[in-house]
Amino acid sequence: MRAFSLSFLLFFLCPMLLWAQNTERNLSSEKWQFKSVNNDKYKWFPAKVPGTVHTDLLSNQLISNPFLSANEKQLQWIEKEDWQYQTTFTITKPELKHQNAVLQFDGLDTFAEVYLNGTKILSANNMFRTWKVDVKKVLKVGQNKLQITFASAVKKGKGEAKKLPYTLPGDEKIFTRKAQYHFGWDWGPRFVTAGIYKKVALRFWDNAAIMHVKTNQDLTDKTLAKVVFSIDINSDTVGQYQLTINDKSEVIQIQKGQNALSLTYEIKNPKLWWPNGLGEPNLYPFEISLVANNRVIDSKEINIGLRTIELVQEKDAIGKSFYFKVNGLPVFMKGANYIPPDSFLPRATNSVYASIVKNAKETNMNMLRVWGGGVYADDAFYNECDKNGILVWQDFMFACGMYPGDNAFLENVKQEVIDNVNRLQNHPSIALWCGNNEMDEGWHNWGWQKQYNYSKQDSTKIWNDYQKLFHQLIPQTLDSLLLKNENRYWPSSPSIGWGKKESLLSGDSHYWGVWWGMEPFEMYKKKVGRFMSEYGFQSMPDIKTFQSFAQNDELNFDSEAVKSHQKHPMGYQTIKEYMARDYKTPNNFEDYIYVSQLLQAEGMKTAIEAHRRAKPNCMGTLFWQLNDCWPVTSWSSVDYYGRWKAFQYEAKRSFNPILVDIAENEVNYEVRVINDEPIPHHITLVEEVMDFNGNYMDGYEVEFTIEANSNVVLSATPKDNYSTKNLHQMVMSVTCTTATGKTSRALYYFVKPKELQLTKPNIQITKTDELTYEITSDVLAKNVFLSAVEDTFFSDNFFDVLPHQKVVVKVSNPVSKIAAKSLFDVFQ
Repeated sequence: MRAFSLSFLLFFLCPMLLWAQNTERNLSSEKWQFKSVNNDKYKWFPAKVPGTVHTDLLSNQLISNPFLSANEKQLQWIEKEDWQYQTTFTITKPELKHQNAVLQFDGLDTFAEVYLNGTKILSANNMFRTWKVDVKKVLKVGQNKLQITFASAVKKGKGEAKKLPYTLPGDEKIFTRKAQYHFGWDWGPRFVTAGIYKKVALRFWDNAAIMHVKTNQDLTDKTLAKVVFSIDINSDTVGQYQLTINDKSEVIQIQKGQNALSLTYEIKNPKLWWPNGLGEPNLYPFEISLVANNRVIDSKEINIGLRTIELVQEKDAIGKSFYFKVNGLPVFMKGANYIPPDSFLPRATNSVYASIVKNAKETNMNMLRVWGGGVYADDAFYNECDKNGILVWQDFMFACGMYPGDNAFLENVKQEVIDNVNRLQNHPSIALWCGNNEMDEGWHNWGWQKQYNYSKQDSTKIWNDYQKLFHQLIPQTLDSLLLKNENRYWPSSPSIGWGKKESLLSGDSHYWGVWWGMEPFEMYKKKVGRFMSEYGFQSMPDIKTFQSFAQNDELNFDSEAVKSHQKHPMGYQTIKEYMARDYKTPNNFEDYIYVSQLLQAEGMKTAIEAHRRAKPNCMGTLFWQLNDCWPVTSWSSVDYYGRWKAFQYEAKRSFNPILVDIAENEVNYEVRVINDEPIPHHITLVEEVMDFNGNYMDGYEVEFTIEANSNVVLSATPKDNYSTKNLHQMVMSVTCTTATGKTSRALYYFVKPKELQLTKPNIQITKTDELTYEITSDVLAKNVFLSAVEDTFFSDNFFDVLPHQKVVVKVSNPVSKIAAKSLFDVFQ
């Protein structure tokens, strides 16, 4: 009877075992160890995966905090060492019975030799690639040992450099397919990391597995969207399956090997995906399942946004346009350049990426550029961009150098492109693929040929290698991966260097005459291109951020701690010189931080509003930079800890979809209203000119309708009208209010901040509920900065309070007390 029962059970269970669901086992959660290969002082300490050697050394208290004081200098030995990681894990008999076992590394940094049970299974040399290895024959039941040895990327890069008869710009880093910012930048430290910086997993599958899914959309019929799913399936056998996409299912016949299948899904009355400020970023969730014998054996989930994107470059009276159309509408892009959020990438959690994108959305941005000297961002970043309507300009990871062109390097890059385009192409947020950052400009304008003493033969070879990579290999690989309507490629940003007149007539522009060229902020009004993809100015982070890495007695410009957290060789000197032009320079360190942030905010406001005034000739403004990878004085608008600088608050105002702008020309003060929204608005506009005590001097009120996506000059007040007035004590305030209650306000001061005749304001802060405060003043309170002992987020800050008017501010969490500082306080 027992034998009969066992036979019966085997008969019944065999089909279920045969069609078992494909599974994944995360090896990151196993117990890992690491050691130095050559230094006996560092032998087998606990390690964390994902992680880096720097963070593992820190967690074992083997080094001091890399971000503290000037510790960076003392930790450069780490990059010269080779490091080994290992773990053991148990494999069960049922696991080994699976027909296929694939070991997948989502990120190895960078030169890695991988051994499983003593057998070499992989040599990796690119931190941007996904590495998959068939380990079915190497695994064994019971304990298995996985070892990974990381060679010094610095030594590897220098070794490759020696093989060339000439020197390539960019030092050893350009020979490594590794995040270039790890080698140091003018806003970031040099920490050349190594380690398993992303997930490690074993994937078991039987019979068939879904390898990749991509989609194509047909939105020709506005009442019926058609989404074509292209699905790659790998199969060990010939078989019949069901392919299910949400509620739709089809019977399919699969052949042994690779199978390319297609299934069309229809959506009635589709809701389109829109960028922030133009509508909702509607997403449709899909689950693609492979079913056998009524059992799901493999599945993938993706979110799809229905939208069209075009990059429009057409000859016009100026030169050639450069703008994006989304769902047929021209869109003025407002945003910033994004860099990796940490020097040690695994420390950036999903919540960090969510916070970065939230900051962008709340600042009225609709585009972020993922800069080419960092990394292709984590999935969490793109998911957040999808959900929040933030378009992505995606650089490939090349920046500010010239790269080798040998076949092995090119093949490595090709696989990198394939891996990352396959990973990212279904995100509706992806707007553009860009070959590199500032390499075309560097070659033609930065004097490399003279600096490196290239022969004509050397120059020809280096430039040909550049062309081969960015004008042949990458675009041809994109052609093989993307359909024409999703294949938007731009070889290099910018297309022409900022010192040339042509850079303002076509393509995208990086304008660095301000800062690098020491030109005044007023030049931003003249140097306006078709799409401004880089420009910027530094400021210092909040005093709390300084206190995170420096002692109180180190808070001065002579301390090594403060010096080491400024990576531009002339950074503090440049800030000081610009500050003297426009502000009175404070002696107190904390006041200096405050004024440095006002300086940055005012300069960037000048740039952004000049770009927006030039619409539609200029159709994009992406400032440098949104975020930081460590606590530092830099161009960022939000510091490493997520604290908004004055500039981020100003960007929110300057990126307002309905912007009131006041600009001075030779004869007039012009009031302009810019509407980026796709609908017209009926607007009530009130202009008031007053002195700093609130006494009315001039003004008017008018109602009008502004058309969708338009830019109009509403009034021009002759400058002669105020020629007899005291311009040092006057402000022009213009507020526009739509019929739906949206407001925008602009304040214009007739002289530079240092020339304002400010009087001491009596600032009153009234608490109206647990999280809401009203701020008032008897006279003009300029650039009111609110702070609290507790960490909290202020909904508005660094704002002006006009006499007898109130500003309402909310805090993110309750605070015991709010302190206020104004420009008057630091000018005394």
